[in-house]
Amino acid sequence: MFLLSKTLGVLSILPNFLAAVGLIGCVLLLTRFVLIGRRLTVFSLLALAICGFSRVGGLLLEPLENCFPPWVPTADAPTGIVILGGATKPEISSLRGSPVSDIGIDRVITGAALARRYPTARIIYSGGSPEILSSDLREADFAGQILSDLGVLKERVQIEARSRNTAENATFSKALAAPRPGDRWLLVTSAYHMPRAVGLFRKAGFPVEPVPTAWLTGGRTSWLDLGNFAPSLLLTHIATREWLGLAVNRAAGKTEELLPAPNRKKL
Repeated sequence: MFLLSKTLGVLSILPNFLAAVGLIGCVLLLTRFVLIGRRLTVFSLLALAICGFSRVGGLLLEPLENCFPPWVPTADAPTGIVILGGATKPEISSLRGSPVSDIGIDRVITGAALARRYPTARIIYSGGSPEILSSDLREADFAGQILSDLGVLKERVQIEARSRNTAENATFSKALAAPRPGDRWLLVTSAYHMPRAVGLFRKAGFPVEPVPTAWLTGGRTSWLDLGNFAPSLLLTHIATREWLGLAVNRAAGKTEELLPAPNRKKL
């Protein structure tokens, strides 16, 4: 099931889907279905150009990043802090012999800042291997080293390195934290990922206070951006992955809300 979900998920992400359509179109150009192939190829090229040269990705991301406001520090220390994975590249880190950061590195930086602010809080870092094929390299192992380099004592950090997706992050983190009534646990992850993460943690019965970080959008900009094709495609990639994840989780009954957020009615 994990293999199937990962494979279908990768193919469903908009830039990947459009590229696949273009490849199919190119193959059909060599057959008697030339007209269909030409149409698919042209459609793929135009759609990728729109995604890469416009604000499509940002427009899709903004509703996700605006679901939860920036967290306001409190005087009372929380019971613990859960930091979700996505901060390092385990394969490259292993090859180079040093932690190499990924797009989610702000999760570790924010988590380390919270750990220093609240020295009595427990720290859980949750992140295994999200790869389709099994791997012994765990993202959390390298992230733990970064936390140590940022001044968080190793003995404070509990590593959860079995999870392969956000649902398992929630399940395994809850088992490790063993939250009791009245406990306060903070959840640190990227702002765009927070709605999906909160929905899954709620369904797992693990109440958390969202601490979003690593925003990728900053308000309205020009509709056209001819100089940032690859970054714009990346935003589209991330946004469609998150929206698909939200929809699939809701349809599968893994969450109670389509778009979890504070004080939002269930959808």
